[in-house]
Amino acid sequence: MDHSDHHHATPDPGRPSGHERVHHATEPAGQDHPPAATWAMAAQATLHCLTGCAIGEVLGMVIGTAAGLSNAATVVLSVALAFVFGYALTMRGVLRAGVGFRTALKVALAADTVSILIMEIVDNTVMLVVPGAMDAGLASWLFWAALAGSLLVAFVLTTPVNKWLISRGKGHAVTHQYHHGH
Repeated sequence: MDHSDHHHATPDPGRPSGHERVHHATEPAGQDHPPAATWAMAAQATLHCLTGCAIGEVLGMVIGTAAGLSNAATVVLSVALAFVFGYALTMRGVLRAGVGFRTALKVALAADTVSILIMEIVDNTVMLVVPGAMDAGLASWLFWAALAGSLLVAFVLTTPVNKWLISRGKGHAVTHQYHHGH
């Protein structure tokens, strides 16, 4: 996934242009500002997080259900795998910028922890409250419909949180500098 085009509204302070030139000229030199948080940026950050979460979530649900694990064990497995895959996708992008593994891990933890946590709480709550969803089995439309619905609800509820985090220079805003190869 190419992230180079979704941050174009926030220029590199060393290369101001157009409207941003006036904005930066009135600020102290070297002051770093969080990017302007648009709904599109928040949705993209949430979708990025949701991709990793969905891979882990689906894998956990499939493994747990196929292995006949209890609902609690299946949820724990799903949450653990959602964090693993969520962090891994962010780290992949940051590692491409040429930073070390530890730095990439720190960036991923800062970028995704709150988002994944909210997403997993919402996602698993929906799966647990839809009657019969956890016990439906992998061949059941109810299982897959509930899982898809839970991911959609998680996306809708997590996007405003990501917008708020990005506007404060947190969440996916911390990955901004790495997507541009700085």
